[in-house]
Amino acid sequence: MTGTQERRSGAGAGRVLVVDDEDDIRELLDMTLSRMGLDTDCAASVAEARRLLSENTYQLCLTDMRLPDGEGLELVRFISEHCRDLPVAVITAYGSMENAVLAFKAGAFDYVPKPIALDQLRALVKTVLKLPSHAAHDGVAGRALLGESQAIRQARAMIGKVARSQAPVYVSGESGSGKELAARLIHEQSARREQPFVAVNCGAIPENLMESEFFGYKKGAFTGADADRDGFFQAAHGGTLFLDEVADLPLTMQVKLLRAIQEKSVRKIGAVAEDPVDVRIISATHQNLKALVTAGRFRQDLFYRLDVIELRMPALRECREDIALLAGNMLARLAHETGGPPPRLHPAAIKALEEYPFPGNVRELENILERSLALTGGSEIGIADLHLTPLDASDDLSLEDAGESALQTQLDKAEKEAILEALQKTRFNRTAAAKLLGVTFRSLRYRMERLGLNE
Repeated sequence: MTGTQERRSGAGAGRVLVVDDEDDIRELLDMTLSRMGLDTDCAASVAEARRLLSENTYQLCLTDMRLPDGEGLELVRFISEHCRDLPVAVITAYGSMENAVLAFKAGAFDYVPKPIALDQLRALVKTVLKLPSHAAHDGVAGRALLGESQAIRQARAMIGKVARSQAPVYVSGESGSGKELAARLIHEQSARREQPFVAVNCGAIPENLMESEFFGYKKGAFTGADADRDGFFQAAHGGTLFLDEVADLPLTMQVKLLRAIQEKSVRKIGAVAEDPVDVRIISATHQNLKALVTAGRFRQDLFYRLDVIELRMPALRECREDIALLAGNMLARLAHETGGPPPRLHPAAIKALEEYPFPGNVRELENILERSLALTGGSEIGIADLHLTPLDASDDLSLEDAGESALQTQLDKAEKEAILEALQKTRFNRTAAAKLLGVTFRSLRYRMERLGLNE
């Protein structure tokens, strides 16, 4: 079959555009989608696909990466610019995660590896058909990213955009800036909104329990395992797994996490076979992941799998014009929880809050207001009730310099230990050690020279 496929009159659930230059692939996809009650049009080239897109409305596009007259990424970019509500999934060669990452960055919703697994394809299609419209994005029950500053408007727009993708998202930002709220909003505006959202604080799990917590275990796998238990991946199946403070994962766990993301399957401790899992990964940390990769504390290959799309949450000091709105909303909610009327913020108190540096960001603002509400008996909160104690500018600077120096010393120590451990494991084979650490040989050589390990 080439050219436009004869349109099916199935259950009317939607229409899919299939773009592939291989007859057998088009026929397989066409038959599978038709059995799901979907109409299908097929194209064998980029040009033909663009013509069909101009003539019809589709609910999904499936395209191969390599086409006779261009690349599938070219079609992905065209759809992102001209058919913004159309999810597009790319068909990639087996094991080519680099192509999948490129597709995500170009605006793809998801990818399907070759050889095509029909159960995975059906799951993808069902997920796409649950995608909410843009109109549904405006009212996420119970949660909102408040504010009208430029930084907040940009963050809201980015959340709405990435919610319509399956790409892994890395949420960066300072502590207390609302990274988990952003992750929850992405989930609640996505096709996975009816499935679980599982939030994990990676820094709060003891290292010896990490594997069992993430992947689960079988009965009898170790002392105390008296029943089968699911891990975080199984609990989030069909939904979203939010890995907060992902930088705190030890290198050994980073390797296992990378495999789970690439293979879309996990193996419980004590099990002989892997179980497929369908989760979207959203990760976050207040640390600089790129700096940790350079320092050898975070695997470069895992970083590129997690940081497909970056969402930066602004610090509160970047959104000072939103502080009055945020404070009023927080006081109303806190007062409602205690059963009393919300007190009024004195104009001078609002001005003091707008000038405060807020090193703890939105979380610190909420703590200040909660404390003020508890200690204030009247109907108004003044400057004295806030108990703001900003650091002197010179003290702040000296503390920052001292902190940076201490941090660099710790990073150098950790990097040196990681390199020496890798060298010992590989009998001082530098090429193998670089591979074990997830860095290039040139990068390893540079780090060893900087740390004085070549002497």
